[in-house]
Amino acid sequence: MLADPITKEPVEISVPGVLMGGEGRKKNVQYSIQSPSNKYAGSSDTFLDLLQPIMDSTTTSKSDDDETPVTNALRRALPLVPIFLRGPLSSLTKEEIIPMRDLFTSPAVSYAYERGWRAGFSAAGFPGPDTEASMATDYFAPVVARASPNSVLVDMSCATGLFTRRFATSEKYGRVLGCDYSESMLTEARRRIRADKKLSSPTLKTRLDLVRLDVGQIPMQDASVDCLHAGAAMHCWPDLDVAMSEIYRVLKPGGRYFATTFLSTYFSTLQSTDGASDPSQQAFQYFKSVNSLRELVEVGGFKKENITIEVLGTACVVIRAEK
Repeated sequence: MLADPITKEPVEISVPGVLMGGEGRKKNVQYSIQSPSNKYAGSSDTFLDLLQPIMDSTTTSKSDDDETPVTNALRRALPLVPIFLRGPLSSLTKEEIIPMRDLFTSPAVSYAYERGWRAGFSAAGFPGPDTEASMATDYFAPVVARASPNSVLVDMSCATGLFTRRFATSEKYGRVLGCDYSESMLTEARRRIRADKKLSSPTLKTRLDLVRLDVGQIPMQDASVDCLHAGAAMHCWPDLDVAMSEIYRVLKPGGRYFATTFLSTYFSTLQSTDGASDPSQQAFQYFKSVNSLRELVEVGGFKKENITIEVLGTACVVIRAEK
């Protein structure tokens, strides 16, 4: 089901240098991921990195050749810098800073996400991870029953795997993919997965993978996903129209999308990171009403009659949509 994010061609995953049957004996297996057009990489100890192709000597750009050791060091250190201080450094590294996306590339934010950050969402009306996972599972149930035992669930913008782990341990799905843009979030997700005895058990019925990707270029084939969950995520996606179109594309006919996000009232005290009015420069997307969210989901391709939206508490929005 995985594909080249750029060309949408199927990818082949192999383990260079490992004979058949030998993979299970290696603690950290390095993967080679290749489409007819591009190469990617990953490992069993981290994640499948389908965000950007690997550049070889024939495809390295002139700007890469001209990069100084200092610039290279600054670029690698950028995720460690607080988001509001990255602007001046971005001009030196030529890295585009998108606060709503790049805030979560910080290891500090990844560390804090399940250690207090997510708990604060209850003020907006979020029901808590266990209840939200149960709500999503109930909505997905008819789709899973049709696809059993090969149902595929994607946990988009999974962060530290808060829901990924719950979906996988339920063993209701044939395959669960935890997907995120942030390397540090996926690193923390992998650490938590390894610490969970049930997820580490060889008897686990669900196949669990972590994938680094951009929701605007989902590396999955058309109509390959049964269920897609996005918990407290949409307000962090820079290009919502493209993201929703991609989600609609990868869902199978009859596939279901379950998402939670915030109405803008929750962010009323937040200011643009640099005073700009351009949404791409703000910390989060602002959804002013249920109708604006409904229109967004419709623009992605979902039919109006297949979309239901409810508000929990003061600002928690729950979206259910069927392809």
